Amino acid sequence: MGRITDELRDSPVLMKFVYLLSTELKSNPEYVMQVQRLTLDQSKPFMGLKGTHGLFGSKEWWENITQGKMRLLHRSGTITRTYVAGQDPSPVDNCFSLLLDDGSVIEESIYSHIDDEDKKLFRPGARVDIVYALDELKRTSANGDKYYSDIVLEIAISLQPIK
Repeated sequence: MGRITDELRDSPVLMKFVYLLSTELKSNPEYVMQVQRLTLDQSKPFMGLKGTHGLFGSKEWWENITQGKMRLLHRSGTITRTYVAGQDPSPVDNCFSLLLDDGSVIEESIYSHIDDEDKKLFRPGARVDIVYALDELKRTSANGDKYYSDIVLEIAISLQPIK
């Protein structure tokens, strides 16, 4: 997809793409259809994506991302910790805290469909770059403000810790 490709090429740190939404969606067309059905379901006016930039995962949707019509959010930083979140016991960490370049901290998931070897790259000190598409939701706030779903498009991580 190339949204962070230029940044990676110019980075002094060797990085690897470990997640691409485009690849995930190709292997899970049923998920795409479920999201699209919810968008089109007029009986659920407060649930799902609005479809402002096309139906999720469609050619039109990807073209709007590529053409810059849908807002993107870039977040970059360093992992400070990894941990297990959720109610099911897990021997493998599935979340991480990311100290962003601006000094703030966010929590993010280590997706289950990331290759097991790549999951090992998620460790304190690793550099992470994430690109999100901000896709408008059907529901709005009480005063009419729009809400957006932050859809992860790409995750890249350093091959070695940088700190």
